[in-house]
Amino acid sequence: MEGETMAEETDVVVVGAGLSGLVAATEIADAGKRVIVVDQEGEQSIGGQAFWSFGGLFLVDSPEQRRLGIKDSFDLAMQDWIGAAGFDRDEDFWPRQWAEAYVAFAAGEKRDWLRAMGHRIFPVVGWAERGGYDAMGHGNSVPRFHVTWGTGPGIVEPFERRAREAMKSGRLSFRFRHRVDALSITNRTVDGVSGAVLAPDTVERGKSSSRNVVGEFALKAQAVIVASGGIGGNHELVRQNWPKRLGDPPKFMISGVPEHVDGRMIGITEKSGARLINRDRMWHYVEGIQNWNPIWPRHGIRILPGPSSMWFDATGTRLPAPLFPGSDTLGQLKYIMSTGYDYSWFILTQSIIKKEFALSGSEQNPDLTGKSWRMTLRRATNKGAPAPVEAFKSHGVDFIVRDKIEDLVAEMNKLAGSDLLKLEHIRMQIEARDREIANAYVKDAQVMNIHNARRYIGDRLIRTASPHRILDPAQGPLIAVKLNILTRKTLGGFETDLDSRVFGSEGSVIPGLYAVGEAAGFGGGGVHGYRSLEGTFLGGCLFSGRNAGRAAAKAVG
Repeated sequence: MEGETMAEETDVVVVGAGLSGLVAATEIADAGKRVIVVDQEGEQSIGGQAFWSFGGLFLVDSPEQRRLGIKDSFDLAMQDWIGAAGFDRDEDFWPRQWAEAYVAFAAGEKRDWLRAMGHRIFPVVGWAERGGYDAMGHGNSVPRFHVTWGTGPGIVEPFERRAREAMKSGRLSFRFRHRVDALSITNRTVDGVSGAVLAPDTVERGKSSSRNVVGEFALKAQAVIVASGGIGGNHELVRQNWPKRLGDPPKFMISGVPEHVDGRMIGITEKSGARLINRDRMWHYVEGIQNWNPIWPRHGIRILPGPSSMWFDATGTRLPAPLFPGSDTLGQLKYIMSTGYDYSWFILTQSIIKKEFALSGSEQNPDLTGKSWRMTLRRATNKGAPAPVEAFKSHGVDFIVRDKIEDLVAEMNKLAGSDLLKLEHIRMQIEARDREIANAYVKDAQVMNIHNARRYIGDRLIRTASPHRILDPAQGPLIAVKLNILTRKTLGGFETDLDSRVFGSEGSVIPGLYAVGEAAGFGGGGVHGYRSLEGTFLGGCLFSGRNAGRAAAKAVG
């Protein structure tokens, strides 16, 4: 028929050229099958959100850990995962299966599999999400956050390279600027996709691209893998799915992901009959700062804090134990939203910021991203903080720098547009904490936490400042940072079995349909449960993408 779009045929279609999609596609191509990867963005955005990441990977009992004297094991990691996840729903059957399989992967072949592709790891292991409850509660008992040498681009590179090699053999091809609008279903089997061809756009990676339609397309395949990411760039969807247990959604949020992370493909797939579970589980950071040099709309950056900054809510009351920097992201979010305000404050010193502040994002870490040992070593020896941190201190709207606490609090009130912060209330809490610094044994739980951190050589060298009084002028100037809610990850997703096959709303697998990465809650529809241990998002993309690619390659025969 005239005007009808002819469907090109292939073995597998992958929707999304982010990390999970690249992993799935390269596994399919390596198995000798044909795969087409479609993405609504241009080729400059290959790698998706992984490119922008810090490149952290959750590994268990790694050589890097052992060299630093860290004793880890599958059993300890599984204890931590279950304590963090809090699985408590019937829908958690497959997420729990994924959790056990993923921790086994992290304790087993994950590192060697990546290393064989040229991936390398920064030798100092980070300690994220430290918890602070009991042994069976949330948090990592030991440091497990392994930073990719090269950060996000360093984790994308091996798979982009494999994809381009597969292109030369004709087994893999990309269709950039192809937006999927529908899944094709025949006799209850997913057998292709169709949608719009968008106008070419050479806009910089991360910036919002044109949505002008210049054509149509259709692809037929024996399997479709949805690797389209989450909803973090769509604040309307974030608020719509916001769980009551975390209070009312924030009135003001900033975005940790570009605008095209819109959840659109999740809605299309669900309307096709796929079962979406745990949509109320999400992972948003509370240490967000507005980017003074933004790339995408509402662009925010997360502070990766060490343990020493004092944390106050919008009314000037110190957050309760164990809600210290780096301890419990969702616990902090729940507390902050319970105050009736959607922001909070750090108060710290120059000595703390230069040792303890890192910023999320590959572009905020030129030393690690550029694989420069000389620049990286300056983190430990510079008088100032890393250059990107100092740039935020100078230009960021959320930063205040003053020599005296009186001036600092006055400017904090001015920035917030209120008089909520009372000088004497703030001073009293800081002076009380400062009195605890004189002894190695204390009752202040945060100071205990600092002493515990400094027992670990990695923290002592590059992540935790020597204990000192906040109001000691020699450690100054004083710094206040207004912290905003930063959208980031979708923890729920499409329910999948361990081959990443998607279940339908009636409970049986939908033939031909797979989901990976954030669209699958990083596996099973919510492998993290309620909380992440960090370093697990990229790893979830790797593991689910690999499982799906291998399973789909076998299934297509």
